[in-house]
Amino acid sequence: MAAADPLYLLPTPAGAWIASAEAAADRLRAFIRLLLAQPTSPPWRAPDDVFVRRLAQLGWVQFLAAPRHVSQAPFDDALHGYLPALSAQGSALLADAHGFHLASSGFSDSAAEALAALSADLASLHERHRRSLKHSLGLSGSAWAMPDAAGHSQLAFWPLHVGEHRFALVTAGVPHLNQPELVDLVWLLHQRYGPLASRTQLSVSTTIS
Repeated sequence: MAAADPLYLLPTPAGAWIASAEAAADRLRAFIRLLLAQPTSPPWRAPDDVFVRRLAQLGWVQFLAAPRHVSQAPFDDALHGYLPALSAQGSALLADAHGFHLASSGFSDSAAEALAALSADLASLHERHRRSLKHSLGLSGSAWAMPDAAGHSQLAFWPLHVGEHRFALVTAGVPHLNQPELVDLVWLLHQRYGPLASRTQLSVSTTIS
């Protein structure tokens, strides 16, 4: 009897966010980061694996009928292609931990530079108060937003941790972080900056045994 064709594993947008929102390491984040370290979505041939099935039920990984590959486009071009889909207004930018603007869509150059600098200041502010926010107020999130009087987001700052690197995704208007482009963006960052990408190309069956 012929073996069934394998399925291929890729994080969902929620999984990509879970793996990047904090630098903390646990089995869940480690597994998703390992998926993101592969240049091609790896095959999965263990249908009885409870751990992976549980991740799929939570909506953090997805099964694909065919493999997907990380973008081979130039880094800057790929970033510019992903950012517009992450905001209802098509306005988003990516900045590094030093407040340097890496790529943007929908913002003027001056606005992008100002927002990138602000993202670094907000990250430092959050780090100084992180313990109090978590232990005194029970708030474990790390994103910051500027809402209007109705509570609708005007600007939001989303941390993306990749190895020892921290980035900020800034979105204007309603964020659309449930889009496949978030997976593509985080995947691309892991391929360029992640500690595992340069030396790890394993089948998923070996990573969860």
